[in-house]
Amino acid sequence: MTSLRLDCRRLADEVVIGVAGELDASNADDLETYVGRVWQPGRPLILDLGGLTFMDSTGLHVLLRVHGEVRRHGGRLHLAAVQDLPARLLQITEVWDALSIHPSAEAAIAGLSEPPPPRLRRLMGERPPERR
Repeated sequence: MTSLRLDCRRLADEVVIGVAGELDASNADDLETYVGRVWQPGRPLILDLGGLTFMDSTGLHVLLRVHGEVRRHGGRLHLAAVQDLPARLLQITEVWDALSIHPSAEAAIAGLSEPPPPRLRRLMGERPPERR
């Protein structure tokens, strides 16, 4: 079993979950369970992945499920400080462009009021503004 460390910071309206170690088939459910315990529906959720050194496809699927669950309940998922190998997995699977990704947790907090990226808006069913 690989090591995964999770911690939580509650701020005014959002929850920041620090994710460190390796996220894989042996522990990916731990992240999903943890999110379910600490996140409040309708609130933004920031996953600070600055300490995450590895993520496999199981971890990717958990991120996608968490993203869907947060969206269904009126919130928005933000990823922060995504490092080398996890970033590469998100990029080659084209998930990178579909999520709100920030260089740091502080940037994610500052960007909470920004609209989602265009691809994410399309996935959420929003139509682009009409051109005149």
